[in-house]
Amino acid sequence: MQTTNRAFLVHVFSAAIAFAVAPAPAGAEQVKLQAALGHPVLKAGEKRTTHLKVGITGFRFLREADRAPVNVVLVIDTSGSMQGDKIAKAREAAILAIRSLGPRDIVAVVEYDDRVRVMVPATKVTDPEPICAAIRRLEPGSGTALFAGVSKGAEEVRKFLDRSRVNRIILLSDGLANVGPSSPAELGDLGASLVKEGISVTTIGLGLGFNEDLMSQLARRSDGNHYFAENSTDLARIFRGELGDVLTVAAQEVVVKIHCAGGVRPVRVLGREADITGPTVVTYLNQVYSEQEKYVLLEVEVSATPAGETRPIASVEVSYSNMQTRTRDVLTSSVAARFSDSDAEVEREMNKDVVASAVEQLATITNKMAMKLRDEGKIEEARSLLMSNYSFLEKNAVQLKSELLRRYAEIQKDDERSLEGLRYHHHRKIMVEEQSARESQQKSK
Repeated sequence: MQTTNRAFLVHVFSAAIAFAVAPAPAGAEQVKLQAALGHPVLKAGEKRTTHLKVGITGFRFLREADRAPVNVVLVIDTSGSMQGDKIAKAREAAILAIRSLGPRDIVAVVEYDDRVRVMVPATKVTDPEPICAAIRRLEPGSGTALFAGVSKGAEEVRKFLDRSRVNRIILLSDGLANVGPSSPAELGDLGASLVKEGISVTTIGLGLGFNEDLMSQLARRSDGNHYFAENSTDLARIFRGELGDVLTVAAQEVVVKIHCAGGVRPVRVLGREADITGPTVVTYLNQVYSEQEKYVLLEVEVSATPAGETRPIASVEVSYSNMQTRTRDVLTSSVAARFSDSDAEVEREMNKDVVASAVEQLATITNKMAMKLRDEGKIEEARSLLMSNYSFLEKNAVQLKSELLRRYAEIQKDDERSLEGLRYHHHRKIMVEEQSARESQQKSK
């Protein structure tokens, strides 16, 4: 059974107190909810499996003033390995981030090596110049107290922690955590504890010396983003993209509840943790961005049904904090399936978008399995699994006319060619970033 942190879900529901639980004002923007089955027509007379996709798309902000203010902390690694161009480009990227904020926003800057120092305590960005001046003073030291750096960043976020703000930590590191807790599990648990407070952590790994498992776990379990900056020149682009997301959050604390109808069994949620209790599935997304879709993908098993019948499959309820209206909004939908003896009709009525999303997530699971085999030294087994994944993606790309799946198939070839020798150490970081991006289940509209 899939499980997630029930305490977080309770926390999210109780957090609705901070937002009026009431209908949105007339004419107010709301996120768009779309629930659809991969196979709205199923083969009659036998047990069948299909996928339910719940898509949530953020509304467009018409004015800059409509966006939610942000409460962001930059946590920057200043260990000895950040010498030279790395620290110079990190300073430039951080200053770029500061200059994109406004007087309603709050920022703090934390640096860490073997110790942690608050260079800029949490403050409103009424005048960015003193903040930028402090960033220019960042200099490399020694050691990498990553856990303590993130923890201190969280302390700064908490000074102005507010459900009406977007609360985010952006962590930049180029090295292995070697002071304090340093395992992926420990950092993942830290991320899971922060998301309970509504704080997401975005991680940026610079160069080849960082632990991508640690960084991706911290980001994933806090519903943040994970990036691999191969070169310091990549930092400005990454910071710009990340702030683009942070400054366009339309909805926060999104709770998705799916209740399966009689004769329908929820099997698993692909790519996300979820709580499955009997026929009910509950999962959450911390944030949804303007004009971007995030989705939840549930695999369901439907009992045998005679031809010609139509039956309900599931009802969906999505509740979220509307960052424009400061209300707690609730949207509902439902899906049903029709049953047919005709294989041609089943295939003709297939929802290609939903099926393609399911194929992508299943392929990502396989890609992670191949990486695990390679980590265990089972190179030939990993190679075989990746090429099988390539065939799976290529076949579905043709059937579904999906350019996304075709490109993903080609990535499997790149991964397979990079399993040998020192090249794998570099390419593994690319694989983890790719897996993290796909598991975020976010699409630009």
